[in-house]
Amino acid sequence: MTGRVRAAGSVPGAVPGAVWGSVPGAVSGSGPGAVSAPAPPSAPSAVGGADGGAAALLVRCRALVRPALARAVRRLHPWTGEMAAFSLGWADVDGTPEPGASEGKGVRQALAVLGAEAVGADGRVAVAGAVAVELVHAFSLLHDDIMDGDAVRRQRATVWKAYGTGPAVLAGDALFALAVQSLAEAPGRHTGPAVRRLGDTLNDLVRGQAEDLCFEGRPWTGPGAVPPDAYRAMAEHKTGSLLGCAAALGALLGGAPDTTVAALDRAGRHLGVAFQAVDDLLGVWGDPAVTGKPVHSDLRRRKKTYPVLAALAADTPAARELAAFLDATGTPGGPGAAPGGPGAAPGGPGALPGTPAVTGSAALPAPGATLDDPATAAHAASLVERAGGRDATLREAVDQLGAARACLRGVPLAPGPSGELDALLEFLLHRVV
Repeated sequence: MTGRVRAAGSVPGAVPGAVWGSVPGAVSGSGPGAVSAPAPPSAPSAVGGADGGAAALLVRCRALVRPALARAVRRLHPWTGEMAAFSLGWADVDGTPEPGASEGKGVRQALAVLGAEAVGADGRVAVAGAVAVELVHAFSLLHDDIMDGDAVRRQRATVWKAYGTGPAVLAGDALFALAVQSLAEAPGRHTGPAVRRLGDTLNDLVRGQAEDLCFEGRPWTGPGAVPPDAYRAMAEHKTGSLLGCAAALGALLGGAPDTTVAALDRAGRHLGVAFQAVDDLLGVWGDPAVTGKPVHSDLRRRKKTYPVLAALAADTPAARELAAFLDATGTPGGPGAAPGGPGAAPGGPGALPGTPAVTGSAALPAPGATLDDPATAAHAASLVERAGGRDATLREAVDQLGAARACLRGVPLAPGPSGELDALLEFLLHRVV
């Protein structure tokens, strides 16, 4: 259990200190699980300079969903509930309420609420779906941090870093089960189809994560390289499936016809690819003070992100220089992993680790240098940008956003909520975190 921090009162079975009655925006009542209406939450920090309409929309939807989400999490075992509260940004590692912590943007719950409102229903009918997708999102982030070894998320320690790997896996499992249970208990005749849709989404999400992890072990170039189309399929599964599910669940619980539900699902899937593309930009060039993650974090993990794949696919001298540079860094445990080992990049015997060594017309990393080295990763990022990877990724995000809007235009939707959906889509394209 690497990096485990054990605070007083955090042993298995301990009752978290004043978490549930003090969740930001929720006040406990007199009965088990009783939660009053939320206090008006502040705008999420992630909104930054985004359009005020989208910021207000996210706040409104969060206020609608928060009481039910808090009630759901209160049903967990006290220990897993404490970890869930920490992961959601409601409490510190010892269970102390932490109102100033970032809770994320709440995009998925907003899509569920807007999905219902866009088909003419009251947004409250979508609350069970919104709770379910928010819990699935929390579970996926928790397990994703373990698989990627990320120690920081939203300027805080990740759950596995704070509580240990085993407990964090258990907390993710608890959130997964709670999501299904919360949706299955929703009243109405649409509950069965909604649960089946959530199950399909969970399968897609796991498939996408598996693809993403497998991509890390594939070469940058050659027959085994990852083509952009394979990336799009991965991004649709990993990110788009849950966004599509959120919007579709809102419409489904709102009584929309199958064609409308399917259109909202497709729109969310396109949005997910755009969302992932923007996330990839932040993973290479994002400011750590804003993103909460180390600079060049995706490059250092050799993730096959869209900026890198698009840059490598360009038939330009800059793309070929990038390919040579990345190939020379080797793979974890493979060529280039140890100084002077098989496949190590050429360079002077006295070259400093990570310092590019000029060979022919291309600057290659020093012998033994890998993308784990900050200087090597920084140089790779500059080559990706020179080869057009950054611009190509922005174009991909814009194209996917256009496809999402086309899906929404293809079905009859209420003008006001559909306009809010469009504002949310635009915000996600230009988000800063």
